[in-house]
Amino acid sequence: MKWSGLGLKDIGIDLGTANIMMTLKGKGIIFHEPSVVAIDNTTGRIIATGSEAKEMIGRTPSDIKAIRPMQDGVIADLTATQLMLRSMLQKVCQRYNAKKPRVVVGVPSGITEVEERAVEEAVIQAGAREVYLIEEPMAAAIGAGLAVSEPTGNIIVDIGGGTTEVAVISLGGIVVCNSLRIAGDELNQDIINYVKREMNLAIGETTAETIKINIGCALPLMTEMSMEIRGRNLLTGLPEVNKITSSQVQEAMSESIEKIVEIVKQTLEKTPPELASDLMERGIVLAGGGALIPNLDKLIAYATEIPVTIAENPLECVVRGAEKTLEDIERLRTILTNSRKRK
Repeated sequence: MKWSGLGLKDIGIDLGTANIMMTLKGKGIIFHEPSVVAIDNTTGRIIATGSEAKEMIGRTPSDIKAIRPMQDGVIADLTATQLMLRSMLQKVCQRYNAKKPRVVVGVPSGITEVEERAVEEAVIQAGAREVYLIEEPMAAAIGAGLAVSEPTGNIIVDIGGGTTEVAVISLGGIVVCNSLRIAGDELNQDIINYVKREMNLAIGETTAETIKINIGCALPLMTEMSMEIRGRNLLTGLPEVNKITSSQVQEAMSESIEKIVEIVKQTLEKTPPELASDLMERGIVLAGGGALIPNLDKLIAYATEIPVTIAENPLECVVRGAEKTLEDIERLRTILTNSRKRK
């Protein structure tokens, strides 16, 4: 595979369950939108994508569906993903005159070959000339500034929307990796279930996500926080306003967060002794949106007895890693998992 002659028309994509981010070589992040598409059921025509489509979730008439075609970090609805990606990529390509770009896409380490092909096909159908896949934990580690090519151990915990990826990296390769399909979306669902069970109140995904972002925590906060929530009372069927506290949100998310902590511990247990000492010294790095949950770093540090730091701009680590890969492709091309050229 030859990479000579690459210009500024190469695009890095974080094809996330919750958000899609794109970076153009030399330009930085140029696109950041929710991974949502609204489609006319009758004609198959796209009504909206990104933020505009997200606002339609749960509010559309029967002839329009607003969906998130990515589930658990992989493509659940290939057709909808192709339509969404095509629309988003066309906007980027037109704005920056990037015709038939070469694309690097971050994919979860735990996806199957069938799911890899689905990602490739979606990006090719969206207009890319060539598609290269990079495992998300590797991309996140590069984006977080870890020295992945050095003969020392680094550990990255990437908590995204659909998956939590934990990887020990050394000499440009993943030594140990675990992928857990519990992450931000599952935490949202935990909050929905808790509010339904404890308050007899039905709330939607958007409300649950707002609760998680505003007052969610992995350990008790020094100062208790609360917020008003609006939903439908399951007993009366009428709209209702209630209040939820940060300790209640912690309780709601505790089981899933414990599973995330456990997958980190399992990864450490499988780490070769030579690298384990490096990890004790360098510590654990958290990336992805889940890294922003207050006190999650403290909880993991307590459970593993290893220092934990949060990457700078954790939401952007995977797409930044794709960007850095494009900028130094000759040195980093060995980390790309596969490629496909458009005929």
